[in-house]
Amino acid sequence: MKKFVFTMLAFLVIAPILVSAQDMLKQAVPVDPAIRTGKLENGMTYFIRHNEEPKERVSFYMIQNVGALLENDNQNGLAHFLEHMAFNGTQHYPGKGFLDYLEKNGVAFGRNINAYTSFNETVYNLSDVPATREGLIDSCLLVLNDWSNYLLLSDEEIENERGVISEEWRTRRNAGFRMRNQWFPVVFEGSKWAERDVIGDLNIIKTFEPETLRSFYHDWYRTDLQAIAIVGDIDVDQVEAKVKDLFSKIPAVENPQPRPHFEIPEHDETKFVLATDEEATNSSISIYIKHKGVSRDDKNIGYLRDDYIATLFNQMSRERISELLQKGNPPFISGSVQISGFVRGYDAAFITATANPDKEDEGLKAIYTEAQRIVHHGFTDGELNRAKVNLLTSMESAYKQRDKISNDQYVSGITNYFLEGEPLTDAEFDWQFGQAIMQTITLADVNKLATDMIVDKNRAIVITGPDGGAKHLTEEEALAILDEVENSTIEPYEDTAEAASLIEGELPGADVVSTKQLDELDAVEWKLSNNATVVFKHADYEKDEVSLRAYSPGGNSLLDAEDLQAASMLPQFIGSFGVGEFDAIALRKVLTGKTAAVATSLGRLTEGFNGSSTPKDFEVMMQLLYLQFNNPRFDKEAYEALKTRYVAFLQNMANNPQKIMSDSLTLIATDYNERTKLMSASMFDEINFAQMEEVYNDRFKDAGDFTFFIVGNIEENVAKEMAVKYIGSLKDLPGEEKWIDHKIRIPSGTTEKKIDVPLQTEKGTVNILVRTELAYTPESNIKLDVLQGILRLRYTEEVREKEGGTYGVGVGSSSNQYPYERKTLQINFDTDPEKADHLKSIIFREIDKIVAEGPTQDDLDKVILNMKKERAQAKEHNSYWMNALYNKYYHGFNTDAEENFDAILEGLTTAQIQKFTKAFYSDADVVDVVFLPKKAE
Repeated sequence: MKKFVFTMLAFLVIAPILVSAQDMLKQAVPVDPAIRTGKLENGMTYFIRHNEEPKERVSFYMIQNVGALLENDNQNGLAHFLEHMAFNGTQHYPGKGFLDYLEKNGVAFGRNINAYTSFNETVYNLSDVPATREGLIDSCLLVLNDWSNYLLLSDEEIENERGVISEEWRTRRNAGFRMRNQWFPVVFEGSKWAERDVIGDLNIIKTFEPETLRSFYHDWYRTDLQAIAIVGDIDVDQVEAKVKDLFSKIPAVENPQPRPHFEIPEHDETKFVLATDEEATNSSISIYIKHKGVSRDDKNIGYLRDDYIATLFNQMSRERISELLQKGNPPFISGSVQISGFVRGYDAAFITATANPDKEDEGLKAIYTEAQRIVHHGFTDGELNRAKVNLLTSMESAYKQRDKISNDQYVSGITNYFLEGEPLTDAEFDWQFGQAIMQTITLADVNKLATDMIVDKNRAIVITGPDGGAKHLTEEEALAILDEVENSTIEPYEDTAEAASLIEGELPGADVVSTKQLDELDAVEWKLSNNATVVFKHADYEKDEVSLRAYSPGGNSLLDAEDLQAASMLPQFIGSFGVGEFDAIALRKVLTGKTAAVATSLGRLTEGFNGSSTPKDFEVMMQLLYLQFNNPRFDKEAYEALKTRYVAFLQNMANNPQKIMSDSLTLIATDYNERTKLMSASMFDEINFAQMEEVYNDRFKDAGDFTFFIVGNIEENVAKEMAVKYIGSLKDLPGEEKWIDHKIRIPSGTTEKKIDVPLQTEKGTVNILVRTELAYTPESNIKLDVLQGILRLRYTEEVREKEGGTYGVGVGSSSNQYPYERKTLQINFDTDPEKADHLKSIIFREIDKIVAEGPTQDDLDKVILNMKKERAQAKEHNSYWMNALYNKYYHGFNTDAEENFDAILEGLTTAQIQKFTKAFYSDADVVDVVFLPKKAE
């Protein structure tokens, strides 16, 4: 592989004098040599790779080159319906047989067992399966085998699934979906793409004859359109033998229908469509310029080089738009000029902007001007140099962390290779090739891409936004703006000079006044003379990562109520100001080629920082921390620019049903406390620039009561040196702070409400909040997590499967220690408004049943096995150890200790969960809110 890259580099570097360099670009891209691939006699393709991320786990995928575009008109929606049926009975696993079996082995439905259907493909997965039992591997192979050719598709199961899919249709039918169904027929006019939306026609879903589904299945689910991918901690030779033995027995379809490719007709005129919806939250402008993509056979070395050119283009374009948004009154809320894939077989230039309310004309003119600025003048040498350095830095980090490429990431590459012929390379090739090819890419290459892609042929303008009183561009106005921009004089972009370093001069630093070994977590604590506490742990699970976390007690609980709105927006704004002497634009240029970032956090009870870097740039991260603390920047121009964008965004969100429901729940759940503040455009009438600066200085004035955690792949002496220098130089003030309990509580007893919301789809949304004051202990926390898992199983079986009443019931839980000890369950789902009360009764019935009888042993075993599996995988990542350190200091116990997790799970019984559920639920406060469509007056 290295020899191939070296030879290629030699040719490419001297390309101007060697014609044969063009031949080199036409060479095929080498496939990852660690992937074992082959094709069986029946036409099925297989891919097998050994990988140990995570250890002792393996993922199984069935990739079908079959999607909604292959449906006949009377099958509209049946490709997706068929995907559901793969979980409702196969030859070797009738009913929910394999789901039950896999869940008993710690493989959870939804999280580890899932599938998706798109326009051109359907992909099934069994992910993170324990790889230590050969029998379990054999069973998963048998499931894939059944998915290929042996679905039962019984009349009864088809009938039962109609309700589930009808509810999925209801859940997915939001404003974006409805507007997409307005503009797709215009952008894809004359193509099958214009006629399908994957979820399908509800009338067909409810009424199709079972034989119609079986016909689609037998026509298209066939070996020549299928691939299986198995990646994980397995013996490749052994699995390949099993694959050949089992899957070779599947018969090939005789005289199969040709698998069509779906063309999009070309057009010289610019198409226009205005798509509106009463629930739309913003006015968006999109220009799509379609181009025929590279054929499968031509995805060679030259294609890979072109992909790097597009990546550089997109990176430089993003930087320009970002700079524009930092200044004055931005002409749009957000915008982009990008080049990438569009739909299978096509690429596109995308020119998009989210407009300020009633200012679509300004937004379109501004974003199209930026696109034409690139077309007319291209980029600068400085921009390209920075983009190359940043891209190479990112690639180097990916290479160093190649052992953390997950099974599912590998399968994603395999999927793209099988379906579309995308290059399937390994990390070694990517790094060596990237370095080589970057030297050959010139400014002319990138600028030519702009002139080739941003043209007026095959162009479509799509305007989406609110229905009703909003002002929208007409076709004539939009075309006139494009013509005006194209014929105007556009000045070239001016690239500003780059600064040298973040910090000039020496820092005072501090002494280490005490050192304590934390043997249980293999970490060390240093107390500094400025009273700051620093905790360090060396962890190299991620080879090219160092993480920072810091907290101090207080948070916005120490602020007056009138300052809470400013506090809620502070982290977003401070991040746009830059630091020290550098505004955000200058800071990005200073950080060219460096991977380091620090972000501010301000919560109800604590304030703090979160940061990340590579080991190489650890000191840069510490410099950013120092500057954020001791020399923060407050940029009035950047404040006004971001404020303008937020006001516009929140004005657009005012009629969003999801925000209306979320805000209503927040007010009800906090009993309308005066300190409960909602985000709205009017909130900025109560916020000013000086106030934001005052709040920041108040919360981040004293490092002495901060605890800093550093976890990553650096040596202890390096961490100590940098901590002493930068954290030790932070200011320390007398006194200690503690958060204040403002007695924000859920209403006592049961609060039941039905609220009408303006909705275009007949949809009821049920939200239930159950909260009890219970002790915050490792045992009680784990029991709540177990109860959450059990309820997910019960609701899937009772509400989704038996009732067909919803696409899925969401169940979440949280345990809190401060400001008072409490535990919470959150339960929510969408459904037919007429079924809301009935299904809600089942939600409470299942909790009551656990209180009265306890859970089944099967359900308890499934949840415990999955929790153990997830925990084992989590321990292989630095983030787990960061959380363990944080919990030790903030909550006072070691969550990694065996007695605080493994021993508790091992000893759990159904009777203990029954007892816990009774204690949790019997005297709980309950908020029960159902949102229903507002009836037309």
